[in-house]
Amino acid sequence: MKFGGTSVGDEKAIARVVDILKAHRERGDELAVVVSAMTGVTDQLIATAEEVVTSSENPPIEQLIHALRSRHIKALEAVAPDSLEEVGVYIDDRLEKLKHILTALHTLRELTPRSRDYIVSFGERLSAPVVSAALNQAGISSTVLDGCEAGIITNSCHGGAVALPESYTRIKSRVAPLLADSVPVIMGYMGCSDQGYVTTLGRSGSDYTGSIIGAGVNADEIWIWTDVDGVMTTDPRMIPEARVIPSISFLEMMELSYFGAKVLHPKSIEPAMMSDIMVRVKNTFNESAAGTAVVQTAHREKRVVKAISIIRKVALLTIGGAQMAGRPGVAKAIFSALAEREVNVMLISQGSSEANITLVIDEDHLMNAIEGLTEIQKRGYVREITFDKDIVVIAVVGAGMAGTPGTSGRIFSALGKAGVNVMMITQGSSEVNVSFVVKEGEGQRAVQVLHDEYRLSEACNE
Repeated sequence: MKFGGTSVGDEKAIARVVDILKAHRERGDELAVVVSAMTGVTDQLIATAEEVVTSSENPPIEQLIHALRSRHIKALEAVAPDSLEEVGVYIDDRLEKLKHILTALHTLRELTPRSRDYIVSFGERLSAPVVSAALNQAGISSTVLDGCEAGIITNSCHGGAVALPESYTRIKSRVAPLLADSVPVIMGYMGCSDQGYVTTLGRSGSDYTGSIIGAGVNADEIWIWTDVDGVMTTDPRMIPEARVIPSISFLEMMELSYFGAKVLHPKSIEPAMMSDIMVRVKNTFNESAAGTAVVQTAHREKRVVKAISIIRKVALLTIGGAQMAGRPGVAKAIFSALAEREVNVMLISQGSSEANITLVIDEDHLMNAIEGLTEIQKRGYVREITFDKDIVVIAVVGAGMAGTPGTSGRIFSALGKAGVNVMMITQGSSEVNVSFVVKEGEGQRAVQVLHDEYRLSEACNE
């Protein structure tokens, strides 16, 4: 079971987590627990680290240490008063280490990827001992492990590390033996490289940790506890009629999460998918809700579209010129220039004339992309480079789309009747995802039209 930041955000939330774990433990379930940092702590750590290296004097180190200590000690006092002295010393020791590294950063005026990973790992270093102490207070034997102690070995890609295959053997030997007699609480989001340096696992890293640990101990199921009732048909903040999807396949979930659905990150699903372990998405604050089961092959509904997601803060980049047509090496030059500047390409479209290529990239990467493409423009590969930041990407996802004639026609007919102009279209070979680009101002209307067209607000039990 993995509990997110809101699930361990304060003493009331932690008490709720303990109640959940105690109930399962009393039913005889063996449990391994992964926890995130308390809500907002990782952002605090990142913001302070960045400010420390740029501020000329009086960096906000003491303010951060005081705020973190007050918040975690307050929670500890409420949920584990018997462990206040022992765990309080542990927390103070960790905060002292954090203070030293931040002070060193201020002196050096340099924040490296390695030091950044070490700093942001302190969120989980502070939350996990509090949760473990709360379990012990409730009469459930518990131990604390950081990601490295649990056996997670990663590559050296700081800020977005990937677990290496040997992690699973290490986890089996280190975590699995603990399960019969105790509940290990493992710090999410972090592992270590084979050189022993702390690494972090990137966006939704604690979900990824949960999936890695689940695969490593050969769990029956992996439960991701969050603050929503499950995977939704679309963003409920945008479409109030959105409903929870009872069951979804790994492939559908990966498509949805890549295209904006933030419940699970694609990377966090892979270990579970490789081991064929069901993933359940549950709401810590509404335990009675059934949630969503993510499985190898979901029940195929008669409704072909299962969910719609939207990505904002993206840019449409068009590279054109008659000299591109029939010229070998143009695509290689374009994508090599983008890769050298670490520009992630989400969607690609090329006309049969070969005279232009259209890409969708993160808006934050736009300037880097233009710089790289300008260099190949000087070498005569392309004539013009244009971009548009006023766009969104919409992904329509459903396993039932594969092999169903007329799906694309129905999607774009509905959009056309609603007067929504589509600027770019792509479809993967898996046929479970049709993605397209519209102007930002038409994004919500496009989602609403398709949500209504496929009656996604209605339960489908067929």
